[in-house]
Amino acid sequence: MEQELKGIRYQSRTYAKLETLMNRVNEESLKEEHRKQMQNKAVGIDGVTKAEYGEKLDENVAGLISRMKKFSYKPQPVRRTYIPKADGKLRPLGIPAYEDRLAQSVMAGVLSDIYEERFLDCSYGFRPGRSAHQVVREINQTIMTRKANYVLDADIKGFFDNVDHDWLMKFLENDIADKNFLRYVKRFLIAGVMEGTERKESDKGTPQGGQISPVLANVYLHYVLDLWYEKVLRKQCKGEVYYVRYADDFLLMFQYEDEAQKVMAALKERLGKFGLEVAEDKTRILPIGRFKGTKEDFDFLGFTFFNTKTREGKYRLGVRTSKKKLKAKKQTVKAWLHDNMHKPISETMRRIQLSLQGHFNYYGVNGNLAQIYKFWKYVKYEYYKVLNKRHQKRSMRYHDYLRIWKFYVREPHLTKDIWNWTPKLV
Repeated sequence: MEQELKGIRYQSRTYAKLETLMNRVNEESLKEEHRKQMQNKAVGIDGVTKAEYGEKLDENVAGLISRMKKFSYKPQPVRRTYIPKADGKLRPLGIPAYEDRLAQSVMAGVLSDIYEERFLDCSYGFRPGRSAHQVVREINQTIMTRKANYVLDADIKGFFDNVDHDWLMKFLENDIADKNFLRYVKRFLIAGVMEGTERKESDKGTPQGGQISPVLANVYLHYVLDLWYEKVLRKQCKGEVYYVRYADDFLLMFQYEDEAQKVMAALKERLGKFGLEVAEDKTRILPIGRFKGTKEDFDFLGFTFFNTKTREGKYRLGVRTSKKKLKAKKQTVKAWLHDNMHKPISETMRRIQLSLQGHFNYYGVNGNLAQIYKFWKYVKYEYYKVLNKRHQKRSMRYHDYLRIWKFYVREPHLTKDIWNWTPKLV
């Protein structure tokens, strides 16, 4: 399987269009994806789990390949579910049927290897060897060391729900000549959505939760935004202009305000051409940087960026946890602690340590130690209050609680160096 993917990468570097891709969806690749699937994941409308599918794995995989060769295989509608967002709204997720998940995963791997040779350095989301912290570092380095005085902070309104299928297929056809492979991509796109007992058509959009959706989203925005920046904006702007994108979140940084204004107007027109629109309430231009003494700030990827100074009085772009994200995390932690009030203390403490380590792994960047300390203290005191409610008549003494806390939970620490770390790209 690995050798096949290396072959795809070589072909993508060598040829304008790739052929004979559908044969990558074979017995070996499907079984490999089956092995990678996590146990106890939410099931699609078929109700089939990994364990159940694996009971007759050879037979099931052979049947799937046979149907795909005859073109009688049609993906089932994804099961719609919702997860809460930080702003209190709900994010829709589409959960595919189990064998659809396997087929999607293999095809997503093929697409990823095709486009890794074609995607630009300015995009980071859902790509091997790349992370959100590389974007944070890039923003920090650009504003600190380049002539970046204005930020165009833009947001695409409901991107995943509004991807135009016709445009997406045109983009794919520009790089892929295998009509059978493209046929199955289209079938996944139009499989539909089950909302309860009601089946809804999916004539546009890529359902979040599908294995193939992230790479398709990257392909779409590669053509809509990345190439537009590379081939048009950089040449049209007389001043310096910089751009980064993580999935559907992107940021443009300019030397001159008037050029930022012109690009914001052009951006609306550009997105409109491909069935997308700017979220007006989340899109703005603001001054930032060493030459702009503004107190304004902007949020990106869960961080807030703002002007500040070092102890020596030199300019520094500050990076801290977004207040909106922090508030949502506190609410989640508080609810979880109360819901698990009567669990054994040792078990809860271990879960707290894992949760806090995950928080530090993401938000533990240079300059943000005070903020992660505040969250650490919040969790510590919140659990102490919960334990006192649990014991009711007899409160746990604080020094006894601290002794237990220190045994299980580590002190906050930085985990990502965005000032000196050089990203390694695959």
